[in-house]
Amino acid sequence: MTFSQTLKERIAPLNLLNHPFYQTWNMGELSNETLQHYAGQYFHHVSAFPRYISATHSICEDITKRKLLLENLWDEENRGTDHPELWMQFAEALGASREDVKKAVLAGETKQLIETFFSFCRNTYAEGLASLYAYEHQIPEIATVKIDGLKKFYGVESEQGLKFFTVHQEADVFHREACEKLLDQLSPEEQAKALHAAETTAKALWNFLSGVQSTYESCGCGAKH
Repeated sequence: MTFSQTLKERIAPLNLLNHPFYQTWNMGELSNETLQHYAGQYFHHVSAFPRYISATHSICEDITKRKLLLENLWDEENRGTDHPELWMQFAEALGASREDVKKAVLAGETKQLIETFFSFCRNTYAEGLASLYAYEHQIPEIATVKIDGLKKFYGVESEQGLKFFTVHQEADVFHREACEKLLDQLSPEEQAKALHAAETTAKALWNFLSGVQSTYESCGCGAKH
């Protein structure tokens, strides 16, 4: 078994499609208000994501490996419409305003998610790579499920409103494969750091969704009426 396979198995219990929030989403039971709140919180992670990649790129000493990270960064910011803008278009398709999304007060779990990524991506190449992988390796499948749910239950059908997800259906397949090749080149010492980073990042992603879920449950505004 390769190291990337070992890492993937280690974090499999925290696959986000198994989270109750996404399961509720996929059953069509979330209110539009809840989706707007989610979009506002998640935007700030999406907006920071290119900087996570950039941080790891800057501390990677091998130019061949840096080129793969640069390809990922290029996709995020410069291949067509940048990904934070694509997410904003999704938020607008839900009826949220740009101002509200940008000014969203971040929940503690959202802050912790962003801080976790920056901590690992700025610390060592191995930790940054694993942190990025913990997120990106899930995205193609998550994007497919989200598209289906948005079309079926929430009235989001426009190309513009769904483009963030359609882009990631394809782009993150490449990013996942590229990350796996790089992970499999890590030394045993680097692998230990990478496992810790991946597990911690996967928990932070899970906790982010738990934070969104607890917000809508506490206010009683989460259920679709």
